Amino acid sequence: MKLFIPLFLHLSDIIIPATVFFLVAYGLISHVKVYESFLCGAKDGLKIVVDIIPTLIGLMVAVGILRASGFFEVLGVFLSPITEKAGLPAQLLPLLVVKLFSSSAATGLVLDIFKTNGPDSYAGTLTSILMSCTETVFYTMSVYFLAAKVTKTRYTLCGALLATFTGTVASVVLANLMR
Repeated sequence: MKLFIPLFLHLSDIIIPATVFFLVAYGLISHVKVYESFLCGAKDGLKIVVDIIPTLIGLMVAVGILRASGFFEVLGVFLSPITEKAGLPAQLLPLLVVKLFSSSAATGLVLDIFKTNGPDSYAGTLTSILMSCTETVFYTMSVYFLAAKVTKTRYTLCGALLATFTGTVASVVLANLMR
């Protein structure tokens, strides 16, 4: 048993090089041109990045405009009577809306909430849980559906928004349990 402890301690250091070595060895044994296949995959990846960049820029600009215009503050004031009763502080509404579009922009809001209330406050705890229980729905759909050339999304948006709502409710329940 004592022999395995050093192996487990360094497993994460070993696994990626071992995986790369295995793939190269398997390719060579299978008579596949490994390096040429890698270059072909890298070219395809760059093409996908070029296709996705306009969507990413559009999402980031839209979030920036909404944040700078004060729309999120107005939304928080308008919806606060409803959300406060449910245990969701109004100052977290902008976080929920921004998180639907951009996780990095939401991280900026998280830092603002932490500076204002502190990470150990109810708002800080709920913010931390919300960030892990919700998804960037529109970003994920636009980027991955564009990359995979999916045109018929059917019920994806409804399902993703329902999952985000469920994650939000679970976050409020968990944060209240931790009080």
